[in-house]
Amino acid sequence: MSSNPREFRLLVTGGGTGGHTYPALTTLRALQARLAEEGTPVGVLWAGTANGLEAKVTASEGIRFTTVATGKLRRSSNPLGMLSASNMKDMARVPLGVAQARSIVAEFKPDVILSTGGYVAVPIGLAAGMLRRPLVVHEQTVRLGLANRLLAKRATRVAVSSPTTLELLPETVRERTVVTGNPVRAEVMSGDALKAVDALGLDSFDPDRPVLYVTGGAQGAVQINTLIAKSLPWLLEHTNVIHQCGPNNLQEMFERTAELPADLAARYRVLGFVGAELPDVLALADVVISRSGAGTIAELTALGKPSVLVPLPSSAGDEQAHNARRLQDLGAAIALEGDVHETDLRAALRPLLSDVGRRKRMSDAAREHGRPDAAERLVDVLLEAARPGKSQE
Repeated sequence: MSSNPREFRLLVTGGGTGGHTYPALTTLRALQARLAEEGTPVGVLWAGTANGLEAKVTASEGIRFTTVATGKLRRSSNPLGMLSASNMKDMARVPLGVAQARSIVAEFKPDVILSTGGYVAVPIGLAAGMLRRPLVVHEQTVRLGLANRLLAKRATRVAVSSPTTLELLPETVRERTVVTGNPVRAEVMSGDALKAVDALGLDSFDPDRPVLYVTGGAQGAVQINTLIAKSLPWLLEHTNVIHQCGPNNLQEMFERTAELPADLAARYRVLGFVGAELPDVLALADVVISRSGAGTIAELTALGKPSVLVPLPSSAGDEQAHNARRLQDLGAAIALEGDVHETDLRAALRPLLSDVGRRKRMSDAAREHGRPDAAERLVDVLLEAARPGKSQE
């Protein structure tokens, strides 16, 4: 008999966006760490699309990657609109994708499959059922996306990020569902405020004023940038501002900075993109202004950050607005929806910037509903689901 421990095999599918990709990456890292303690090696294969974010992430992380043919269903309020040439072309790719997925699953023989959503997850999820491999579906948003709605009916276990999702599920799915939360990258939880000061050169910030971090995501958000530009003089009278505006808006914001009095400009730092410094910036921030996507909500609540949320109006199923309202109802955030003006922003921020106690109460409410251990909870679900399949060869 070989003394080498048997490799545990995880097949990951999902991607297209960071919302699907990063929770999967965080979870597989947690699984590798958990099993390393037992001396069990983990073999990982990620099935995705060649042009999706998952392809770039797996390449940079050294994760084995394979592609699956898939298509996107473009929804329309008019049923006839679903019969578009693009939809017909993509639907014709589904049988090819399922055939590819079946071969991938049969060859890799995973102990468990993790699906985090996106259209690419569907073929692998269907193949899991054909070949009787355990499938765990994880949903990041309150309402299951189209791909996960399809796969949840076939999944061994379903993991969701919010307790409010449970009431939206059919009873047959609900009994196989567990609330894990949305995995947050470990590095986000280990920020150091002083490192942000050093890395971004924030020595000119006023230590007696709170720090406001503004972000519209990696590409920035025109709506948020416009609000900040119109409110800058007022903001800088009350706070220090770190503003991640997106690369396309950087020059415009630089021009705005040039118009500021020197004492106010000293309290403003504008950046096109915040990369490795993000955990440290979040640690330094007293208040955050941002969109309200699932990943952002998971980070803000895990860290206990008071926030003013400006939902993306075009988010699927109005999901961002739903997220923002839910946090507001919990006392963990202030939601600004629709046509937001600088007067609305000032009204939302004024009590937060001036009242430390108000920030503390909002921080406590956010942290109470955060799940910093979501990745570990999801690993528990994966290992539970894998047990019946461990003997399958």
